[in-house]
Amino acid sequence: MSYTGSVTAGGPPAVRELTGLTVTKVSVGPMDNNAYLLRCRATGEQALIDAANEAPRLLDLVGDAGLATVVTTHRHMDHWVALEEVVAKTGARALVHVDDAEGLPITAQPLADGDLVRVGEQALEVIHLRGHTPGSIALLYRDPAGTPHLFTGDSLFPGGVGNTDRDPQRFAQLVDDVEHRLFDRLPDETWFYPGHGKDSTLGAERPSLPQWRARGW
Repeated sequence: MSYTGSVTAGGPPAVRELTGLTVTKVSVGPMDNNAYLLRCRATGEQALIDAANEAPRLLDLVGDAGLATVVTTHRHMDHWVALEEVVAKTGARALVHVDDAEGLPITAQPLADGDLVRVGEQALEVIHLRGHTPGSIALLYRDPAGTPHLFTGDSLFPGGVGNTDRDPQRFAQLVDDVEHRLFDRLPDETWFYPGHGKDSTLGAERPSLPQWRARGW
């Protein structure tokens, strides 16, 4: 069955085989958060993006292969409810952008813009996207034999950027970062995986950028 990126809380995961990584997407309740398990196809090493909730379910997904790393895309609680338990039971290292580190329930290693998060033989680039929270990040995987893949947390969704609580300064910062650090750098075929809901591509969303700016959210 081909990957569509459509998952529901409590439903089966969606699995996508890339050149160097296997991406497994699952939605966890109660807020339908997406969590992404990445596995290096060469070494079997695994990383989790957002231990959002339902720790037993995430641990079942990890299985016997173990977990090397958990990356938290930002400090909002619905993205780290399961973090402490997942780290305690797997020994994984926890990573978060330095500007959001104080919001987590455990001590995490700090990330900065441009850092690389390694998953076995593969690497994802940290892209700092300010506005939703001070330390929100996206993670960019440049498939060596395919299109780029981007994990955007709550900074970019199909239909718009993340919530900035109607703060004009925060919105301007976020939409600027999303435009200049994502859309200006990456091609239309870039597939992105958000923190909630369905996936999309930069090409599908690019024509709407002026509309997003005009409406202010």
